[in-house]
Amino acid sequence: MNVLKKAIGVVLLVFLVCLTCLGAGSPSWADDALKSVQDRGTLVVGFCAAYPPFESRNELTGEFEGFDVDLARALAEKLGVKVEFRDTEWPGLIAGVNKGDFDVLLSCMSKSETRGENVDMTDIYYLLSDVAVVRTGDERFKSTEDLKDKVVGVQMGSAAEQVADKLEGLKEIRRFNYNPEAFLDLQHKRIDALIVGYAYAVNQIKTTSGEFHVLGEVGDPSEIVMVLKKDSSLTEPLNAALKELRGSGKYDEILKKWLAVE
Repeated sequence: MNVLKKAIGVVLLVFLVCLTCLGAGSPSWADDALKSVQDRGTLVVGFCAAYPPFESRNELTGEFEGFDVDLARALAEKLGVKVEFRDTEWPGLIAGVNKGDFDVLLSCMSKSETRGENVDMTDIYYLLSDVAVVRTGDERFKSTEDLKDKVVGVQMGSAAEQVADKLEGLKEIRRFNYNPEAFLDLQHKRIDALIVGYAYAVNQIKTTSGEFHVLGEVGDPSEIVMVLKKDSSLTEPLNAALKELRGSGKYDEILKKWLAVE
């Protein structure tokens, strides 16, 4: 009987320990991200700084600038920490955040671009339309219907690539590492058109004195989110900070500065 009582006691003790752990909420490792940011005093943001007006380097100062840059600074301020930006090749961003190279990706990344990846996503912070861009004066194009039988460029791994893959009747989809390469090929008539995010297209048109023009929207708008490691304890604090920025008018201020189309 004594042996049985001892066995029952051990089982009950284990059960109570399990209940205590469950009652404490998420396991301790889930809190590492938030604690690390607080202890470090810095939010490390990963992005690919080749996508103005969202993120790029100022040619004169060499400093990072853009919508995502200002938004990251405002979010970090809400968290009570500083921000550090790490410029990384686009294909390595998700692997980097999963390895712990960054706390969060803030790089105009859409939900569809994270499909199949084991990551966390914040609430949507921007809706981005993809558009077809052609050379100004190219009389072959009156509407997006005229993309049929044409060679269309896209950036690999982007939401625009997924849009292009769904279009029927294209002669060819030519895939580029980065959008500037696609615009260069469009300029030199090596492709007929390209599909790219609207804000980027407008920025490119402004900097090339109207050499290109937007033919029209293609596909559904992309839902742009911040991306974090799976089960990151930073996800909800970032959502709360984003909500505060929207409510205070700071988000609209940043939006107007970088993404308003005149």
